[in-house]
Amino acid sequence: MRDFRLLWAGETASMLGSSVAAVALPLVAVVTLHADTFTVGLLTAAAWLPWLVTGLPAGAWVDRLPKRPVMLTCDAVSLTAFGSVPLAAWLGGLTMTHLLVVATVGGVARVFFTLAYRAYLPALVGSERLLEANAKLQGSESAAQIAGPGLAGLLAHAFGAVSGVLADAISFGIAALCLRAVRTREPAHRRTGSRAVRHPETRKRWQLLAEIRDGVRFVIPDPYLRTLTLFSAMSNIAIMGYHSIQVVFLSRHLGAGSAQIGLVLALAGAGGLFGATLAGRIAARFGTARGFLLCEAFAAPMMLLGPMGNGPALFTVSGFCTGAGIVASNILTSTFRQQYCPPELFGRITASAATLNYGAIPLGGLLGGLLGESIGVRETMSLMAAVQLASLTILLLSPIRRSRDFPALNGSFRPQHGS
Repeated sequence: MRDFRLLWAGETASMLGSSVAAVALPLVAVVTLHADTFTVGLLTAAAWLPWLVTGLPAGAWVDRLPKRPVMLTCDAVSLTAFGSVPLAAWLGGLTMTHLLVVATVGGVARVFFTLAYRAYLPALVGSERLLEANAKLQGSESAAQIAGPGLAGLLAHAFGAVSGVLADAISFGIAALCLRAVRTREPAHRRTGSRAVRHPETRKRWQLLAEIRDGVRFVIPDPYLRTLTLFSAMSNIAIMGYHSIQVVFLSRHLGAGSAQIGLVLALAGAGGLFGATLAGRIAARFGTARGFLLCEAFAAPMMLLGPMGNGPALFTVSGFCTGAGIVASNILTSTFRQQYCPPELFGRITASAATLNYGAIPLGGLLGGLLGESIGVRETMSLMAAVQLASLTILLLSPIRRSRDFPALNGSFRPQHGS
C-alpha cells in the first residue's frame, strides 16, 4: 500500500490547498476587489463550467491515455494558474477578470484530473479495498475542509486574502511530487472505438464521437446510473447555489470577520470527517443503497437550518450535519461506480454523468449570485435548501428505494463500435 499512501498524502495536501482557496478566492473578490454578490457567484460558476464544456471529450481522451501522466500534467497546470494570482497581486495588477480566468483554467485541469484519478484508483488498490480507500480519501477531504477555511481565515488576517491562493498553488506542487513517486501503472485496456472509416482526415473525429457515445449509451438506459446522475445534477444546483454565497452571508449578514468565517466553515466541515468514518458501518448495517438513501434523507432537511439563525451557531450545526450525510453518501456511490463500470469505459461513463451533474454546478453558482442580488442572500439560501430537499423525490421514484445494496459489475454492455 506504499503507492496508495503516497497518493493519499499528495491528495490530502492538494485537498487542503483547494479548501483554503475555496474560501480565499471569494475573500479576495469580496475584500480586496470589492466584488458584488453576483460576481462572487460568477467566480464559483467559472470554476465548474469546464465540466459542461469539456467533460464529454475529456472522458474519451482520458480513456485513451495513461492516467498518471494526465494527473501530473493537471497538477502542473493548476500550480501555474493559481500561482499567478499572488504574483499579480504583488505586482499591483490583480483584477476580477484574472480571478475568473484562473478559476476557469483550474476547472479544466480539475476535469481531467478527476476523471483520471477515479479511473486510476481501482488499479492502485484493487476492487476489494475500494471502499476503504474512498473512505480514507473522503476523510482527508473532510479534514481538509475543517482545516482549510480556518487556515484561509488566519492567512487572510495575517498576510492578506491572496496568501491563501498561494498556499493552494504550493499544495499542487506537493501533490505532483508525491504522484511522481508512485510506481503502480494501470493495466492496458482494450480500446473501444469506431470501426475504420474511409477518409483518414475524419477518422480521429469519428472515433472520438463514437467513444463519447459509448459512455452516454451506458449511462442513459441504466436505472442506477441514470438516477444518480439526475439526482446529483439537481442536488449540485442546490448545494452550489447555497455555498456560492455563504461567505457573503457570514460576512455581511452575520457580521463575521475573516478569521471567524474560517472557524465557522471549519467546524461545519468537521461533519464530513464524521460522515467518512461512518460510511463503512452504514453500508454494513443497512446496505450500500439503503445507507445512501438514509444519508441523503438526513442531510437535506439539515441544510434548511443554516440560514434560519441570526448567529453562526445554527449555521455551524447545519453545515456539520449536512456535510456528514453528503460525504458518507458520496463514499458509497463513488465505490459503487468504480466497481460497477467496466474499466475500459470508466472515463467516458464518469464524464457522461459528470457533464450533467457537475455541469449543473455553475448554474447553481450563477443562480446563487443572481437570486442573492434580487431576493436576498438569506432567502436564496433557504430556497436552495428547499430544492435539495425536493431532489430526494428522484431517489424515491427509482429502483434504489427498493434495493438494500447497489448491484455489482455490469457486464451486459457492449460497445456499438467494436475495435
